[in-house]
Amino acid sequence: MRRLLALPLLLLVSLWLAAPAWADRSGAGHSFVASAVKRVAPAVVRIDTERSVPRIGLDPSFNDPLLRELFGDQMPHSRERGQGSGIVIDAKGLVLTNAHVVDGADRVEVSLPDGRELEGRVLGADAITDLAVVSIPVGAGVKAAPLGDSEALEVGDWAIALGTPYGLERTVTLGIVSSLHRNITSLGFSDKRLELIQTDAAINPGNSGGPLINADGEVVGINTLVRSGPGAGLGFAIPINLAKGVAAQLGNGGSVVHPYLGLQLVPLNARLARDNNSDPNALLQLPERDGALVQRVIPESPAEKAGLRRGDLVVAAADQSVPDPATLLRLVEGSTVGEVLPLTVLRGEQELQLSIRPEALPSA
Repeated sequence: MRRLLALPLLLLVSLWLAAPAWADRSGAGHSFVASAVKRVAPAVVRIDTERSVPRIGLDPSFNDPLLRELFGDQMPHSRERGQGSGIVIDAKGLVLTNAHVVDGADRVEVSLPDGRELEGRVLGADAITDLAVVSIPVGAGVKAAPLGDSEALEVGDWAIALGTPYGLERTVTLGIVSSLHRNITSLGFSDKRLELIQTDAAINPGNSGGPLINADGEVVGINTLVRSGPGAGLGFAIPINLAKGVAAQLGNGGSVVHPYLGLQLVPLNARLARDNNSDPNALLQLPERDGALVQRVIPESPAEKAGLRRGDLVVAAADQSVPDPATLLRLVEGSTVGEVLPLTVLRGEQELQLSIRPEALPSA
């Protein structure tokens, strides 16, 4: 009889031990998501913007470039409204968001979770990393969010997105980290320098600038874009480790300096090189190795000054292997303007050691 009574008890214990990791075992009925969100939600804000845009197209005559030059500011304008999210990163009133959320804004309004609406001021923005810092009045009584370590993330970790998609405040979605170090150029953005966190947590218009948090309720990324298509959309976030460095510069009223070589690069591997080399009409023979192939050298750039040529294959930089252009870009971004960056380059069958001094990326 005792053995029969013991069976249900053993079964209950087994079921409890087999409960999913996300299940709350305190009996309170809340999951880890609720606990994580509770830590960050008081620092998540809504950002509304207004900008003045020319009313071109309403009257065909105003499309005339001569009239635009003559009338200048007297051209008819309309007010364009935008919306996004942000995260308070400093109790002094610093809000981190996306640069594209506040780009060209004449007016920025920050709505706090407690219902207050405060006038915001853009301290600085960096289009290359799509990050911006907005200040709100000191003494606003805001709470800063806990910031985590994006380098500690692993594929498969929980990912929770917070923000204001489609104007719906205090929205929370759950997913996992789908991929790390996703280069933004592979998504069609050639004017950015970012390696993104990819997640299947739903990110929609209005989420931009809001936080991506981990299971411990720490901000690990800043939501920046979504790629939609058949099936579920793909969300992407800027790693918080990068964002912290950029925010520190923008928050002090400074600008972000990005090192620049002046190269247009394409990836090369042994198979592509063999296909090229077997073509009797090939303009040049390529090394059958992985690397970053120089497609174009910008005139008067650091690359031209260092002697790089079209057809050169960069295989190493700063004593690190370069299997593709994304790796070289990451190493350049981590270099210092004006200091020598050593490159190992293959030119035909010859291996060259070149010294290049990155310069500040010219403004658009």
